[in-house]
This record gives sequence, structure tokens and C-alpha cells, in this order.
Amino acid sequence: MGEFIQIDALGPDGAYRAHARKPLITVSGDQIGEISQVPPLYVRRTMAAMRKAPIMPVNARSSALQRAADLFLHGVIDGLDPSDYTRLVSVTSGVPLAVVHQAVHWVADVLREQSATVELAMPRGAVRDWHDEQTSAGSAVWTRKGDLFAVHAAGNTPAVHGLWPEALTLGYKVAVRPSTREPFTAFRLVSALRAAGFPPDVVTLLPTDYAAADVILAEADFSIVYGGDDVVDKYGTNPRVLTQGPGRSKILVTSDVDWRDHIELIADSVSHLGGTACTCATAVLVEGDPEPLARALAEVLDRIPSLPADDPAAILTVQPTEAVVAIDAYLHKVAGDAHPILGGDTIVDELDTGGAVLRPSVHLVADSTAAQLNVELPFPCVWVGPWSASDGVAPLKNSLVLTAMTQRRQLIEALLDEPTITNLYLGDNPTTWLRPGVPHDSYLAEFLMRTKGMIRSGV
Repeated sequence: MGEFIQIDALGPDGAYRAHARKPLITVSGDQIGEISQVPPLYVRRTMAAMRKAPIMPVNARSSALQRAADLFLHGVIDGLDPSDYTRLVSVTSGVPLAVVHQAVHWVADVLREQSATVELAMPRGAVRDWHDEQTSAGSAVWTRKGDLFAVHAAGNTPAVHGLWPEALTLGYKVAVRPSTREPFTAFRLVSALRAAGFPPDVVTLLPTDYAAADVILAEADFSIVYGGDDVVDKYGTNPRVLTQGPGRSKILVTSDVDWRDHIELIADSVSHLGGTACTCATAVLVEGDPEPLARALAEVLDRIPSLPADDPAAILTVQPTEAVVAIDAYLHKVAGDAHPILGGDTIVDELDTGGAVLRPSVHLVADSTAAQLNVELPFPCVWVGPWSASDGVAPLKNSLVLTAMTQRRQLIEALLDEPTITNLYLGDNPTTWLRPGVPHDSYLAEFLMRTKGMIRSGV
């Protein structure tokens, strides 16, 4: 842990240390290493070599993913054992150590369940192999729409790396651009996949600056990009790019359910994963007076201690103090006429060890049309407001996850039919619930695959 860390590119010919490098900085401001920034020419050559690589057989891919799960979770990779790796992630990203551990196990579980996930994602009328007997009489064959998939990874949680391995399962070659904020998970996962049997021209790591990052997208057939509204605005109209933007996940409590029985679950939806994930609840709508719920929620969240990110008991995210001060200023700006219940004075709690904790914030809004209900910030920040049956589905639109605490079947049907509500959870299920095989934002295969009609005779 005391050594100066070098994160190199992992290309078709092995590790490559670029002349241009960026510092790796902890949340307390210490430089602990450097990460290469490969130029556009290296990107183009890498992507061209990947296109020429043969496609691994299905069984070989499945076996390699199983081995990679164990290496990623338990192995010593580039001199880092699991404990060293998780602590590095925590001190550089500010993600609580316990959250890092959860995310790492989640990624390993996803790797192990890839074959089952792909089977669940495949249309029931299709087959994966043209040799299947069904093609003799005529059938749909499930095939890739391209060969090369690019990933612009985020650094807010290691869990973002649980989605793109599905592309490897489907036979794509994958180029990963890691986050400079937290490149360790991408490096460890790509290294584990290569050690487990994926050839170096099938899965690569391409740390770059922003200019070369666009080259990666241009050279790929399809891509996935993480970011805020600016990323969605930039790439949202490109049919070859899948954007993973703000989740704006919400909770609805109707009057036939007593919210007092669920306040801990609501608080967990807000604060789990440090409040940084797109599945964390950022708005709670209540049928009736929302203020008692808001105050009870604030009381639960206020009990969470401020601790360094690498403390095993930490729950809240830590960032450099200047970054937290900037988020605090933005919160005051967007809060407008919303009534602060918690965190109204400041969310900045500086640590003696360096950096500052982002303390939870709870604000009360006047009605279900308040603009703040669609504001998502990277810490436990939640807007609580009133909802009535006459409001209908409109205030709940554009939610990655909606947890609906209601017994009203007609309302449930309306929520399920609403296209902009991606995932619907009912009852005692937090917005942050995940399980391998259940889609997070649809199956990635829905974006990458298609069916081809096929009939064969004499072959």
C-alpha cells in the first residue's frame, strides 16, 4: 500500500505505460500513484486489433467468467490482495469501505450468474446456436448486432462494473475506459478476466483523456456511458450509445399504508451505498401530510455517524473538502423555497484525517410538481412532498426505480404501464434492491442483440 501505484493500459500486446499520465489522488489530497492516458493513435490500433480477434466459443466464455469471479474476489492482482484493493477504492473514491465490499461481491456474483442471465434475457422464441434442431423447421436465432463494445465507466461505486460483462458473455470484444477517480476496479476486473482465459485482444483497458475517450466511442459498434444530465444530453440521441444517467429513484406511500412501519426501509433506500447510486431514493411522495414522515426520516438519517471512508462502520461518502463545499453551495441554490428539515445549514462535515463527509439532507416541498423532486445529488439528499390520487402517475415519471407502498391494484397497473418508470418494486423492497438476473435498466442484451429468422435443409 505504501508503494507508488502505476495503472497502465492493458492492450492486445500487454501492459502499456503512456508518456502522458494523470495523478491518482486520495480524498484527503495525497498523491498515491499515476494512471496512463493513452493517445488516440493507441486507441485506434487497439480497437482495430480487437476487431480481428476471433470470437471465443460460448462454453469457453462461460468457464472463463467463473474463474474470473474467483480471481476478482480472492486473487492477488498486480501485487494487490483483496484487502489492499478495497481500501484503495475507498480512500480514492470516498465510497465507504463496507459499500465497496458489498459492490465487489455483487460484481463477482454477476460474473458467476452470467450464463443464467443471458438465458433469461433471450427471447423465448429464439435459439442461441444455429445447429439447434429448431432451425431445421424454421426458427429465430439470437445474434449480435456488432462485435466491439466500449465502456466509459463511472467511479462512484464498483458496482457499475457488474453490467458490462454481459457483453463478453454474448461474444462481444470489450474495451473499458476506467474512471480516473477510481480506476482500480476496472483494472482488477479486466486483469482477472484476462488471467481467467479471455485473450488480451478480446478485453482491454484504455485509460484516456476526454478527447481520446470520444475516439473509443467512435471506433466501437456500441457503447455504454455513465454520467449526469450532460452525458445524457450529449449521447442520448445516438442509437449506438446506451446512457446510464441520473436514476431519480422514488418512493410512493399511499394512505392505505402506514409509513411508520417502513421508515427504516425508506431511510435505507436514501442512504444505502452512501447515497451515490442511481438506485438510491431521492424523492419520497406521501398521500396526506408529508411533514411527519420527513421529520422521522431526518431523525433516522441524522443518527448516521461521520467517519473516514475506510472505517468499516462508515456509511456516508467522503470527498475532498472543496468538492463537498461546492455540492453544499449547489444544494442551497436548487433548494429554493423547499423547507429544510435536515442539512439546511450545511452538509459539510470536515474530518481530521482529511476530506469531508457529505451529511444527509432532507427537504420538504410544497407539492408533487416541485422541480426539486427531480434533483439528484451524489449523497443522501431526499425531497419529501405530498401526493394525491388526482396527481396520478405524472409526478412519478422518469424513475429508474419506484418503490410503491400501496395496496391499490389499479394504481399498480398504471405504474407498471408507465414507460418512463424503469423498475417497479412493491411493498417492503428498498429502491436499492438488486439481484443477478433481474434487469437493472433492462438487460444489456436488449441493446446488443437481435433475432434473425433461419431455416436450414441438408446442413
